Amino acid sequence: MTFDYTSFYRHDLPAPAMRWNGFPEFNFVGGHNDAACVPVDAFIAASESVLRREGTSLATYGLNSGPQGYRPLREFISGALNKRAGMKTGADDILVVSGSLQALDLVNAVFLEPGDTVIAEEGSYQGTLQRFIRAGVNYVGAPLDDDGIRMDALSDILDKLAADGIKPKYIYTIPTVQNPTGSVMPEERRLQMLELARKHDVPIFEDDCYADLTFDGTRPRAIHALDNDGRVIYCGSFSKTIAPALRVGFISAGWDVMSRLLAVKHDAGSGSLEQMVLAEYCTAHFDAHVANLQGVLKEKCDTIMEALNAEFGTAAEFRVPKGGIFIWVTLPDSVDTSKLAVAAAAEGVALNPGEEWTADPETGRHSMRLCFGNPTLDELRNGVAKLAEICHREFGVPVRSANVER
Repeated sequence: MTFDYTSFYRHDLPAPAMRWNGFPEFNFVGGHNDAACVPVDAFIAASESVLRREGTSLATYGLNSGPQGYRPLREFISGALNKRAGMKTGADDILVVSGSLQALDLVNAVFLEPGDTVIAEEGSYQGTLQRFIRAGVNYVGAPLDDDGIRMDALSDILDKLAADGIKPKYIYTIPTVQNPTGSVMPEERRLQMLELARKHDVPIFEDDCYADLTFDGTRPRAIHALDNDGRVIYCGSFSKTIAPALRVGFISAGWDVMSRLLAVKHDAGSGSLEQMVLAEYCTAHFDAHVANLQGVLKEKCDTIMEALNAEFGTAAEFRVPKGGIFIWVTLPDSVDTSKLAVAAAAEGVALNPGEEWTADPETGRHSMRLCFGNPTLDELRNGVAKLAEICHREFGVPVRSANVER
């Protein structure tokens, strides 16, 4: 007999977690990346080098760099943002955090109260939408097209909220390699978003976690870089460019916001050894590493698109991603992807049902997000083929010719 804690739990806890039983045979979920691209040998060398040089600094919180994180890493981040995203930011404008999820939590802790309103993209990062729900805030989904948020729709939403006496706390956007659609917002549209934000006196929260993974190696300037009045808070991460399990992200903001973020960051600092190794590695190798990873992911994206076309035919509609590690697929109305996910999971295929990635779950009921970063090329082909077989059995989609054996 064990002690029953049930009556002692908080009343508002989420459902309990399930025990992890390992990855499925075909894993198309999560933000996992290519295993062969993790720079293990270079990490070993970087670890030895930085620990021999300044390992004793681990004896103090903050590595003698203060609560914003290891200064050499912050210097690398600010330099990379200035070079790659067109920003003008310094090391003192950077806060190192435990992945972009902590960035979201900190920004929300500073800005959001129950009953507040925020604007997000119609299809958006599941972790962000879940946090809005837990915070008790109202979120409005702005429609997307091939270039990200439609500015006419955003203007209408802001006008309607203003007419109702509501000022949103911020506009949340993933403009470069949008999650889940993989689109890239052109610079002209970024300027239009800034103009709307100024007109309605609203901040912008720019999530740029995937921006370094455009397949052609180019990107527009960050919205933060185009901002001239400090209304954009920016976050990024090494989870997609280096390795998800490192759990290292960052926020760029002015001191007025930074001082508030630091005041609610109660963890005594994010993991220091990871920061030291990243700074040592990235200073010498980041650009070459990212260029190689872009090519690897482009090949995987081409492979999963070929597999979808071969196995689903015209039943699977998708936009060609411009970068990243995922593809957003829409199936016919007869397919409920939440039910498909359950059936597929029972046979070793994991996918993200679309209703979990849309501000209005109904709009994503027939869509799914497939992550192609981690599976091998053969796993991509075989996994999509198996998924098509399950979808056909459960929903009759894709339609199979009677004389075709599979």
